[in-house]
Amino acid sequence: MGDDVEIGALALNVAIPPALRWEDERRGERFELQSLTVRLLPDGTLAAKAYGRPVAGGRGAYVSFPVRRSPEIDALITSAATEAGRRWAAHRGL
Repeated sequence: MGDDVEIGALALNVAIPPALRWEDERRGERFELQSLTVRLLPDGTLAAKAYGRPVAGGRGAYVSFPVRRSPEIDALITSAATEAGRRWAAHRGL
């Protein structure tokens, strides 16, 4: 095992704290961005997308958006990736 195991990317889901949430628009509908999916790419860099629900409510789709860059959001992503790495390293197997 080890080096001969091919892993494409690792991913984690992170709730965006209410104070850091923002709204964006797609096809005339407003969405509140509530979570991030952060991926650790094979080259060691991070990629993230934000996901949200329609502000008006209803059964609208959970839609992805680009992540708004800010020191607070960047810190949230970095902190989440660091914590996920700690948890992965401490896993206890199946």
